[in-house]
Amino acid sequence: MIFENISEDARKKARHPHEFFLINLITNHILVFVGLLGMAKQEPWALLIVPVVSIGILTYLIWRAALSRKRDSWFVFCHWQLCARRSRFFIGMIALMGLGIAAILASVGGNVADLRPGHYAIGGMVMLPTLFSVLVLIIMESDAVHKANISDVPEWLVKKYPPPEDVKARG
Repeated sequence: MIFENISEDARKKARHPHEFFLINLITNHILVFVGLLGMAKQEPWALLIVPVVSIGILTYLIWRAALSRKRDSWFVFCHWQLCARRSRFFIGMIALMGLGIAAILASVGGNVADLRPGHYAIGGMVMLPTLFSVLVLIIMESDAVHKANISDVPEWLVKKYPPPEDVKARG
């Protein structure tokens, strides 16, 4: 639902959570992850940098969304809530992937040197849903940046958090 009289400053502030999330997804989960894959054979624990940084950013996004009700206008608040919802989903995906990888490591007694090609294949299948969700979330967050630019708020958020009287929908 597109709204009138949303200031440029409010639209800019509404883009911030989506841009932070996109930085996490593109820089951390794609560029850094691919860069660290080259070192994975010699230093497998270096791959832990990606989820640790990601959990830190996602925690910030959820924490800041909780503060948004007191700090921000309704429009900005709604975009923080949208980003926080997607952040919680992604934390769940990372947790599931972490459990799968922990199970694989537990099957060899925690010794990474004992991993065999079959373990790597299963590890790849464990990571696939998270990697797929990264790609889908990049598309969704890019769309959310566009929605913030055009003063759009998803219909379900408008129903959950009705706009104040001074914010009017177009049309």
